[in-house]
Amino acid sequence: MSAYQPLKRPVVTLPFIILGIVALIGSYYLALRFIHGMGFVTNLNGGYAWGVWVVYDVVVGTALACGGYALAITVYIMNKGKYHPLMRPALLASLLGYGLGGIGAMIDMGRYWQFYNIFTPWHMNFNSVMLEVGLCVATYILVLCIEFAPTLLERFGAKGLIKTLNKVLFIFIALGVLLPTMHQSSLGSMLIAMGYKVHPLWQSLHLQPLLAILTALTMGFAVVVFEASFSSVGFRRPSETPLLAGLGKGIVGLIAVYLAFRFGEILLNGKLGLIFAGDLGSLMFLLETALFVFPLVVLSSARYRGHGPLLLWASVSMLFAGSLYRFNAFLITYDPGPGYSYFPSVPEIMVTAGMVALEIMVFLFVVKKFPVLHNADSARS
Repeated sequence: MSAYQPLKRPVVTLPFIILGIVALIGSYYLALRFIHGMGFVTNLNGGYAWGVWVVYDVVVGTALACGGYALAITVYIMNKGKYHPLMRPALLASLLGYGLGGIGAMIDMGRYWQFYNIFTPWHMNFNSVMLEVGLCVATYILVLCIEFAPTLLERFGAKGLIKTLNKVLFIFIALGVLLPTMHQSSLGSMLIAMGYKVHPLWQSLHLQPLLAILTALTMGFAVVVFEASFSSVGFRRPSETPLLAGLGKGIVGLIAVYLAFRFGEILLNGKLGLIFAGDLGSLMFLLETALFVFPLVVLSSARYRGHGPLLLWASVSMLFAGSLYRFNAFLITYDPGPGYSYFPSVPEIMVTAGMVALEIMVFLFVVKKFPVLHNADSARS
């Protein structure tokens, strides 16, 4: 097991201050949302009942927070213990991503003061996919808190509690694999429930849950590579390229399987012509596919996988590819019918930007004050 130490660097830096300003602007518009209502700050309407808040915070944001999920499968199920040093920062990113996703869902609720009804059986709609997503996400946040607890306990020297927690931690690790599998697949099922409103290139009555899980895993691994690469540069730590290159081999298989199912479904259902229709849907599909193909080409080569900058760009491409897949399906090519249009307002964009800024600020604070990053003592000051 790897030794973890806090970075012990100054928390308040110029980037931290800039992020704080963005978070404050987002908080201002968020206050207006709760004071004056959704209609005062959003461009939502009868055709678009949800916008960028739900699509980013819940649909995309939870996939971006799947680093802990992807590594849990790699380390604890596939028994690849050499990747354990990457586990704590991945768990932290997952906890922050899912936590803010849960907050984002509450922000987007019209009657947010009644959010607790999702936990009361007499108010539950057991035929709703969204119920399963909400319950799984809420439970997974608790699981992530418990999985990350040893980091906090270690910081305060609670060795007895750590020893006790370690005896039952395997239960929560198992839940940490099960729950994301359930709710990520259910996000795909939500597209099935949306029917004809989803563009045919993103609608599949049989493969949506599988495609949702595959994109979540690719984005989870991509976040691990992205975070580790930027930590090495931003915190002036030794490069972790050799360790990250090993993950690249598994990512190649995931992308290949995803593209095989994606194009196989399109061919079998006679939708190939839609790819070359020249409309918005076809253009977004081609862009999305190109973003998936680039990391597939890069990571298929041992030489390119071992090149730090190329590895980083491959991870960025995967993050954009998975995000664009979900944005395309849920928002960009979504068609509720004639008479409706939607583009996020400035307050909607700033609230989302503010939440992302806050997430990064908390991440920076925690890694500098708590033992999250491994072998910090070997990093250059």
